[in-house]
Amino acid sequence: MKKICPILLISIVSLFCMLSCETFEPVAVDDSALLDGPVADLSAAEHIQFLKGDASFNNQVFSSSNGLGPLFVSTSCGSCHLGDGKGHPFTTLTRFGQTNETGNQFLKLGGPQLQHRSIPGFTPEQIPAGATFSKFMPPANTGLGFLDAVSDSDILLFADPDDLNGDGISGVPNWVELKAYVMPRDGSVAQNGKYIGRFGKKAATYNLLQQTAQAYNQDIGITSTFEPTDTYSGVEIDPEISNQEIQDVVFYLKTLKAPIPRQADSDVLSGKQLFLNVGCGGCHRPEMKTASTTIQSLSNKVFYPYTDLLLHDMGSGLDDGYTEGSAKTSEWRTPPLWGLGLSKNSQGGEYFLLHDGRAKSIEEAISLHGGEGTKSKESFELLSTEERRKLISFLESL
Repeated sequence: MKKICPILLISIVSLFCMLSCETFEPVAVDDSALLDGPVADLSAAEHIQFLKGDASFNNQVFSSSNGLGPLFVSTSCGSCHLGDGKGHPFTTLTRFGQTNETGNQFLKLGGPQLQHRSIPGFTPEQIPAGATFSKFMPPANTGLGFLDAVSDSDILLFADPDDLNGDGISGVPNWVELKAYVMPRDGSVAQNGKYIGRFGKKAATYNLLQQTAQAYNQDIGITSTFEPTDTYSGVEIDPEISNQEIQDVVFYLKTLKAPIPRQADSDVLSGKQLFLNVGCGGCHRPEMKTASTTIQSLSNKVFYPYTDLLLHDMGSGLDDGYTEGSAKTSEWRTPPLWGLGLSKNSQGGEYFLLHDGRAKSIEEAISLHGGEGTKSKESFELLSTEERRKLISFLESL
């Protein structure tokens, strides 16, 4: 019997192992099916900062030993934004205490946000008697840097407070007072000492630094030099997170890629035209452009978020009796539609749409549009079953 050469035997075994491993390797997920990941063309230093922010946002879990609480909503950033996507009813935030633009009357009673959880030995908050409140579903994080880099002048071009074009859509900015640590963007437009907000359900947050610092403080109970007040005692305490870590998270949020559209078949293309025909694009504007910014990958870029970053009166059905900044209680910022079709991935396999997650499908979300959205809703309802299917296919492709 002939002997097999040891080297040949090793080669055969190695080849078999490689082929076997390839057979059982997971299939790579297409980038268009994911919301996380950086924008293209970051420098080496920028990519390192992105990864640092990613680790802080998604991997760091707080406990009482490293600053959690004593009152809080969640123990980490990523737990409310799984895969940088939308939140779930279990992670909804509750805001309370402001009924008009004169300010929140319940700040000394825990407002504006309910911290419904606590570390041992402390009692979670409850909504004070007489306070109106609203549930806010955590939004997807992707593409925020593009929205942050749109100029105020462009946002004002979208506004039509007196509905001069007669389309039934007005659209106004939410004029907000800046926090002491927030610096206006280059080219910012001010009105009576207030500036245009663009983040949050009511567009009451000016930029991503404010969004991040407030989220650490209000959501997790973590103080910083930006937001030094302890949400339990109401007094200023030493920072529990460094400025650098907050800035890393801000950079991470700024440089998350924009959602990548999926599909471009005839149904989707027809659905896009129907979307525009029924007037949805009046608020959900398809295209925007960034201004020059310090992050080159975000400068002077055309992008497609399907929002105008303005407030619109959505009617009595979506009036929660609560507001922020100069917004009325029935006014909501137009939510970006990009990434809509991936929402179920972070929401347990089903949709929870609108500001509070009450809509369980895109069709239901459309049906709940009132006020400035009434005309488009009624036009959608007049479409044939096949036309509505195509329009929904388009939205789910974004």
